Amino acid sequence: MSALVKNYNRRKISFKKGKGSFLYASNGKKYLDFVQGIAVNSLGHANPYLIKAINKQAKKLWHVSNAFIIPEGERLAKRLTQKTFADFVMFQNSGTEATEAAMKVARRYFYSIGQPKKNRILCIKNSFHGRTLAAIFASGSKKMTEGFGPKVGGFDHFEFGNLKSLKRSITKNTAAIMIETALGEKGIKVHSNFFLKELRKICNQKKILLILDEVQCGIGRSGKFFAFEYANIKPDIVPIAKGIGGGYPIGAVLMNKKAASGMVPGTHGSTFGGAPISMQVGNAVLDQILKKGFLKNVQNISKYFHSGLKKIQKQYPDIIKEVRGIGLLIGLQLYNNQSKFIQKLMNNNLLTIRAEENVIRILPPLTVKKKEVDLAIKIIKKVCKEYKA
Repeated sequence: MSALVKNYNRRKISFKKGKGSFLYASNGKKYLDFVQGIAVNSLGHANPYLIKAINKQAKKLWHVSNAFIIPEGERLAKRLTQKTFADFVMFQNSGTEATEAAMKVARRYFYSIGQPKKNRILCIKNSFHGRTLAAIFASGSKKMTEGFGPKVGGFDHFEFGNLKSLKRSITKNTAAIMIETALGEKGIKVHSNFFLKELRKICNQKKILLILDEVQCGIGRSGKFFAFEYANIKPDIVPIAKGIGGGYPIGAVLMNKKAASGMVPGTHGSTFGGAPISMQVGNAVLDQILKKGFLKNVQNISKYFHSGLKKIQKQYPDIIKEVRGIGLLIGLQLYNNQSKFIQKLMNNNLLTIRAEENVIRILPPLTVKKKEVDLAIKIIKKVCKEYKA
C-alpha cells in the first residue's frame, strides 16, 4: 500500500528510463511520450546536452542561497532580458510560484506609487494559474476552490475571449489583467491576435498592468519563444516555468522596469529559486532553443502535425469535434468524455493527458521528429477506427 497522499489519480504504470520522445516502462513496454511531464521536457528525455551541463555544475556547486551573487543566474537573467521585452527577472521554483510572484509584483507596484487600493487582479473565469491558495481563487473555478475557504479576495473575472465582459469587469481598483496567452489545463484555447492587441490597448488606456502567463505555452512551445509574439505586443509581467528547465524545476517572473520598480529588498524571496545548478540547466536549455533554426523547425513540425490531425478529424467528424492549439501545444476536443480514448491511446503505446472541455492534450518535446509525429497520427487514427467499429 502506497504511503503517498491520494491527491493524484495515477495510472498504474511506472517508468525506468526515457530517451528523447520515448519512455520505457518497468513492464518492458516502449511508449511514445506526448505528455513529457506536462510540457516540461522541452528537449525530451535524457537530453545529452542537459546531462552534460548538470554533471559539470553538480561537481562544482549546487546551492548557496540568494544572500549571495549567483553568476549562473545573472547570466540566465541577462540572456532572458536580451531575448524578450523584460528588463528584470526574478527566479522561482515552479509555475504556480511564478504566477503568485507575478501578482505580488503587480500589487506592489501600485502600492509603491501611492495607490494601495489599486490591488485587484482580473482573470478569465474558469482559468488556471496553479494550485496555491491565491492561484486557485484567481482561476474563478468553483471546482478548484471547493473546500479551501475562506475565499482569497482580490480577484475579478471575465468570460474567455469576451472584450465586453472584460471591459465591464474593470474597476478603479483593478491593478492588472492576468491571462494565459494560450490556455492549457482549461482546454487548449488560444486567444486571437486581435484580442491580445485590444487587451494591450485597454491596459494602456486604463493604466493597469498586463500579466501574460506563459508557464505552459512559453519557451518555444508555440513555435515562437513566447506565444504573445504572434500578436506583436509587449506585456508588463510574464511568469514562466516548465520548458525553461527542460525537466529540472525552474520558474521565473519576467518584468519591465516599471513593474519591477516596487520590488525592493525584502518584498519577495525563494530559498531554492535561482540556485546555481538550476540556473546552469536553464542556460543549457536556452543554448538549444535559441539555436538558429530551432524555433522555425518547431513551427514546421507543428504545422505538419496539425494538418495530419485535421485530416483525421475530417475522417471521423463524429468523434473529434475540434483540433485546437498553437505550435506543439495541441488539443483534440472529443464529443464524449476523453478518458476512454486516452486509455486506448495508451494501450497502443501513445501517452497523452486530459484537459477540460473533453480535450486530449498532446505535448511532444520540441525536438520531436517527423517519424514520431507520423507514429502518433497512425495510433490516433487506429483508435478512432476502433471507436467507429
